[in-house]
Amino acid sequence: MNLFHTASGPLTTPDISLARALADIAAIDLDTARTPRPRSLPSIGVIISPQVIDATGGVIAVPPQRVWYTSYGSNMDLARLAHYITGGQPPGSTREYPGCRDQRLPERSLPVEIVGSMYFATESTVWTGGRAFLDPGAEGRVLARAHLVTAQQFSDIAAQEMYREPGTDLDLSEVLSRGHAVLGNGRYETLVCPGILDGAPMLTFTAPWSVDEVELNAPSAAYLTVLTRGLLAAGAWEFATIAEYVAACPGASGHWTEREIRNLIAA
Repeated sequence: MNLFHTASGPLTTPDISLARALADIAAIDLDTARTPRPRSLPSIGVIISPQVIDATGGVIAVPPQRVWYTSYGSNMDLARLAHYITGGQPPGSTREYPGCRDQRLPERSLPVEIVGSMYFATESTVWTGGRAFLDPGAEGRVLARAHLVTAQQFSDIAAQEMYREPGTDLDLSEVLSRGHAVLGNGRYETLVCPGILDGAPMLTFTAPWSVDEVELNAPSAAYLTVLTRGLLAAGAWEFATIAEYVAACPGASGHWTEREIRNLIAA
């Protein structure tokens, strides 16, 4: 039995709308969909596992009322994410977050795997050391955690990561139709839709550059502690799997060993 959901495949045809992919999902024979063989959606190049297909086969509303904020960094940890939602200053942080307009915590949180590469780059003023970024065009799999929130909450969380004031709803039409949307040149100002989960879009944010276009920077122990704690709490991966995964990520590789990361997780 799979403990996590997968949404994979590079976004190869950005001119095809997400609505067509959703229509494909609605047309899937549910008996066939329950088999372990993944379903390929060539219209947007996304492979969605049978577990991801909504049980009703329904098409989501556009714009969606709820989305899966798919975190691959420190916000995989629910305790840290709570400060983005309710406001406040997380332990060990130098920054106070204003929070979301809607301060309800996520309805659900699920472990997921998405296509791409997680890497560490730039210098975090909160953590020191490198931040986690997603390169959705790179080969590989990224371990992540999808939080079911409202579209408004996602807008406010994204604004805080972009160092903007929350309070303005993002226009999600481009990311939903093209699979990505560049809102600015800064870190976390590029939106990405890695797939569909239970009928709602998965959304995250990253930098506009690729892993090959930026200088890598090793993450701090404090940052990795929160990141790995979020992965472990997801319940889908063991200590050894998490340590191997993080140690192999560009930016961490060569600076952090699997043993050192296991010690962080166990601390």
